[in-house]
Amino acid sequence: MVCFLASAFFFVLQAFAAPPQADVSLNRIDLNSNEDGSLSPPPGTSKRPPHSIIIGVRKGGTRALLEMLDIHPEVAAAATEITVEKTPGYFTSTLAPERICAMNSSIKLLLILRDPAERVISDYTQVYFNRLENHKPVQAIEDLLVRNGALNTRYKAIQRSLYDIHMRNWLRHFPLEQIHIVDGNLLIHDPLPELKKVERFLNLPPRIVSSNFYFNQTKGFYCIRSDGRERCLHESKGRPHPVVNSTVLQQLRSYLQEHNRTFFRLVKRTFNWQ
Repeated sequence: MVCFLASAFFFVLQAFAAPPQADVSLNRIDLNSNEDGSLSPPPGTSKRPPHSIIIGVRKGGTRALLEMLDIHPEVAAAATEITVEKTPGYFTSTLAPERICAMNSSIKLLLILRDPAERVISDYTQVYFNRLENHKPVQAIEDLLVRNGALNTRYKAIQRSLYDIHMRNWLRHFPLEQIHIVDGNLLIHDPLPELKKVERFLNLPPRIVSSNFYFNQTKGFYCIRSDGRERCLHESKGRPHPVVNSTVLQQLRSYLQEHNRTFFRLVKRTFNWQ
């Protein structure tokens, strides 16, 4: 059980202190408020706290990380990811860190991030295609990124990419050692090294190997090979991004630059973000 908003959905990586070969499950849990204000899982679900939670970030590669972790014989992924792609994600939630900490202050947190400017464009792309599919009007990305000749810093997609602001909130409740950051850019281009780091962080025996991946030339990214079958991420993943006006893109990157530097100081590492 994780202390989250009533009826909030989230995905947890349950890795209990169990003997080798015990199942580690990625489950969706719906928490409900009790009369005393406490939170509990619905009837029939486990009350044992999760060992680790994938907390985000939206459009950072959460689905890819979950699918790739499913390769591990001690990890079983939930069949669907019903709400993760429809919510800002736990990383950007102001309430999540405190409530998760109240549940289990020693929990291990997985956070996957990518270049924040690319994440903004990917965020826009998802909304763009969703609106097209639902026959709703769409706007050019430049019309959302710029207002009255200046960068629209209130645009939600930009706000989600201010990693330093969100990270400070988590670090108020958890030490940095309990938060493992997966480089979303590297996970897509060279998944194995990033997954080996996750295995070590979660104290899982090393089971994921290079033969579990193959590069799909058509899709342009790595797909998964395990249990005698091959699979790629859903067709909605890897959609082509719009070409953004170079001046607007530079405005976006310049604005994010200082936030990136602050984030690097907070997490004591750097990332190859432009």
